[in-house]
Amino acid sequence: MGSISANRFRDNLKALVERVTTEHSPLKVTRRGGDSFVMISAEDWEREQESLYVLQNNDLMCHIAKSLKMHDKITAHTSAADQMNEITDL
Repeated sequence: MGSISANRFRDNLKALVERVTTEHSPLKVTRRGGDSFVMISAEDWEREQESLYVLQNNDLMCHIAKSLKMHDKITAHTSAADQMNEITDL
């Protein structure tokens, strides 16, 4: 993630908005007082919110874990245990 001062952000707002939305690269804007904020595209924000919803839903994550195990069984593919734990966090 790139970082820029609030003054430079203000001076280059149009170009920075274009870059953030087309490159899907968040931008951290820092202020003199130490506070900062992050600008991301609406599309990226929505994607992050959907991911958080799925990851926080235990029933859905259990269903995904069961589906992965069934897929592995049917295709004879084996996922590493640590990979499964990372995906499902169970």
